[in-house]
Amino acid sequence: MTAVPARAWAVTAGGTAVNLCLGILYGWSVWKAALVPSDKSKYGQPMEGLNAGWTYLDDAQGTWAYAICGVVFALFMIPGGRLQDRYGAKIGATLGGLFLAAGCIIAGLMKSYEGLVIGFGVFGGIGMGLGYAAATPAAVKWFHSSRRGLIVGLVVAGYGAAAVYISPLADYLIRNHGLTGSFVGLGILFAVVVVIAGQLLNPPPAGYVAPAPAPGANGALPPPVAGTRIDFSANQMLRTWQFYALVFLFIGSAQSGLLVIANAKSLLTDAAGKTGFFAENAWLLVTFIGVVNATGRIGTGRYSDRIGRLNAYALNGMVSAVCLFIAPWVIAEKNVLMLFAIIGVMAWQYGGSLALMPAMTADYYGPKNLGLNYGLVFAGWGVAFFVPQLAGYIKRETGQWDGAFYLSAGLLVAAVLASRIIRKPVSAAPIA
Repeated sequence: MTAVPARAWAVTAGGTAVNLCLGILYGWSVWKAALVPSDKSKYGQPMEGLNAGWTYLDDAQGTWAYAICGVVFALFMIPGGRLQDRYGAKIGATLGGLFLAAGCIIAGLMKSYEGLVIGFGVFGGIGMGLGYAAATPAAVKWFHSSRRGLIVGLVVAGYGAAAVYISPLADYLIRNHGLTGSFVGLGILFAVVVVIAGQLLNPPPAGYVAPAPAPGANGALPPPVAGTRIDFSANQMLRTWQFYALVFLFIGSAQSGLLVIANAKSLLTDAAGKTGFFAENAWLLVTFIGVVNATGRIGTGRYSDRIGRLNAYALNGMVSAVCLFIAPWVIAEKNVLMLFAIIGVMAWQYGGSLALMPAMTADYYGPKNLGLNYGLVFAGWGVAFFVPQLAGYIKRETGQWDGAFYLSAGLLVAAVLASRIIRKPVSAAPIA
């Protein structure tokens, strides 16, 4: 067996580093907590001190930039994927870093709701879409299909792990340099890191064949991952019903994680109270989500290589749905320890889905056109943002999260049921 070349691991590391910056989206609840006051009478009022020039937002407004960023992110995965497939990953990663940096700087300097939407929402979303579309396919092409879940998990773990350092760093910057300083400072940092890391995303040489795994104890190779050896074009993929099923699975799994990520600090404040240790350090829950989110991507990717992608999806989804159903009770009981536990399960499921979906897309439709094909499947992730946005309105009108959690749980259960009937697409003839 030929060993995997060192360059393959360098590409994987570069993709992970790119995603560690693009994952600023998962730290949004830290900015939302500073923008949305607990006292509703302050909505629309000007801020003072380090944040002079900014205006307080309400719950729904505080989620719009986050939601728009997610939708634009998903939309730009499509041109980003095409760019990656045709010209390689370096250009997409470089453009992604520059757009993300520009978006953060615009958001910081405009000091307004409109600036957040244009800067973080639109420019940031463009940057994330272009960069994210480059990182994963670049790494997948270097490895055998039996390692696909693990490699995808490692690369996308960077996006989930971003909250581990971005949340406390953003909290520190907001406290000491204000909202503007936090956005501008991180924007400059991301431009440098993403552009440099993006240069590591080299494609395999022409004719490269990924090394197969080592034989087992009896000398036999492990069975290949269930899937197809045929490379579907995007048009051909769109003519299969499995594509639309994958998009629905993405919506179901993503919306539940996005709901808690967008509102993590507020959920902890509701459970722990507005004073005390957790009220002062609510970023801890955001960081915890980041750790579990990232770990879930690697862990789920690894065991999906063994038990199958759809089985891993169903296992994660059903446990998470139970946690969503009991979340209102946990918050009402003010049980902080239990809140961390159930949100940890939700974060694992969400992170796991972001390792499963690109792996399933490659399994079903082949790795050759994975950039564009996964970009189209990723549209489901963008659609999923309607749930956290709707949750903002539910919370504003009812003062509770109950309706949002029940809606999210129902959607996730429906997706798990759908996962039980999906089978790989069959082609009568080879597809170029």
